[in-house]
Amino acid sequence: MRDSILEREVLEVIRSQYDSIFSAEKKVADYVLNNPYKTVDANVSELAKLSGVSDATVVRTCHHLGYKGYYQFRITLSRDLGRKKEHISKEKDAIDKVFGKFVQKLQDIERNITVENMTECVNLIKECDTAHILAVGNAANIAQYLGFRLGRLGIKATYNVSPEYCINYINLAEKNDILIAISKTGTSKQVIRGTELAKERGMKILAITASEHSPVSELSDFVLLSKTQNEVFDSCKRYSYFNELAVVDVMLTFVEDDEKIQFVKAEEPEIVLAENKL
Repeated sequence: MRDSILEREVLEVIRSQYDSIFSAEKKVADYVLNNPYKTVDANVSELAKLSGVSDATVVRTCHHLGYKGYYQFRITLSRDLGRKKEHISKEKDAIDKVFGKFVQKLQDIERNITVENMTECVNLIKECDTAHILAVGNAANIAQYLGFRLGRLGIKATYNVSPEYCINYINLAEKNDILIAISKTGTSKQVIRGTELAKERGMKILAITASEHSPVSELSDFVLLSKTQNEVFDSCKRYSYFNELAVVDVMLTFVEDDEKIQFVKAEEPEIVLAENKL
């Protein structure tokens, strides 16, 4: 059943099973049927608010329809809607158009982040003893990049591709440590659990996410939004972390402090490793 359901169109599945789901679940179904494009751009929490139900009801609706969860439901709907892909054509300005869209993304992100918000996040990082960075899946690469860069700026950081290691670091965190949680959707279970643990430990939490309304965002003290305007969810483009990396690089630019770098000799490893380069 679960394998065959992925071969069917989501809207057709909803219509065929509409009479068998509960009344609260029909609210979700009604919204999806009437607003498929808005649905595919929403995470669990956002769809719940749009439908007037709880997050749990959204997940139950997906299960009752035959999907493993909301994420599988969402990427299948995205496939059905057939997002337009970019192709290199012979048009003279084809490459310019693609780069132009990336420039537009950066401008959209800029509008989502205020000077006050960025200043608070930068000060949080500068004043902490250790920054614990938590991310899973493809976002783990961003965590490694951020952790390495912080080390070069003289700021202690922990990070690992394994969420179990990251959560262990959080569990042993000291009083003035902070957590930086990176999650595009803000709904990754392991990131949520690690963020909850950091909250229990009294840590300040900074989230880098594309979702303003998500469990990770709501648990965090500070949020740097990586969402752009009119950016649709796409089952292939979801692997891109261009937006989150842009936020990280801008943030690091403000974190940089030449005096601290010199004081803790943060650049010493680069000198040691110089012999490995031509």
